[in-house]
Amino acid sequence: MKAPTSTYGLSSEARNLHWLLSNLVEEVPGVRSVAVVSSDGLMLLSSDARHHTAAAADPTSQDGPKGSSADLATIVSGLGSLTLGAAKLMDGGTVKQTMVAMDQGSLFVMSISDGSLLGVHATPDCDMTVVAYHMALFVGRAGHVLTPELRTELRRSLESAQ
Repeated sequence: MKAPTSTYGLSSEARNLHWLLSNLVEEVPGVRSVAVVSSDGLMLLSSDARHHTAAAADPTSQDGPKGSSADLATIVSGLGSLTLGAAKLMDGGTVKQTMVAMDQGSLFVMSISDGSLLGVHATPDCDMTVVAYHMALFVGRAGHVLTPELRTELRRSLESAQ
């Protein structure tokens, strides 16, 4: 797993979100990478991870989309926008979750709050119900604290880490 972004100097809310994201990656089997994206498409949090057994079995396997959490954030933002547009055209109401099953992986996107999204790239053999359940736990815990001030703090933290 890529070294996590330092949480030194962050507010307790920001540290808690980093902790929740780390737990999602470390505790849910099959999760490759995770990104939290704001409504304007900017990455707020990310954690590149690889399923350790898959990586050990195939050293050429990629961590995530092209190995980059920025790529995952872009995909999550685009898919979120596409499904939101589809829901409007179909008078479907709010989009709560989107899941894409592929031959070599799965992609989950779940709404957090105010247009923010949680995206998870997982292995093709992951237990989709377990991934969705843990995503819902993250959303339930993160949604009420993801204020505009916290989003700004998280963006600045990512920018300074680069």
